[in-house]
Amino acid sequence: MKTKATYLAVCAAVVLALLLGRVEVTSAVTCNPLQLSPCASAISSSATPSRLCCAKIKEQRPCLCQYMKNPDLQKFIKSPGAKKVSKICRTPFPRC
Repeated sequence: MKTKATYLAVCAAVVLALLLGRVEVTSAVTCNPLQLSPCASAISSSATPSRLCCAKIKEQRPCLCQYMKNPDLQKFIKSPGAKKVSKICRTPFPRC
């Protein structure tokens, strides 16, 4: 069950990233939704997002539209937790 929990946490983190906005993908960023795992607890609970969470979201910004195209991640985009983290990290919703 630990693997399932890890997967859900990563998915939740990726959803938050999808809320950040539209940006171009650059070669300097390696798109990896696992980089957003520091945001998982903040998305799935009432926890406040950490500085690391907000930093990882900004780091992965060029990848967000790509993540949004993933059907497994789309269902998290409108989650209350993702909206909360997006607001706290001061990030706009995507317009991809």
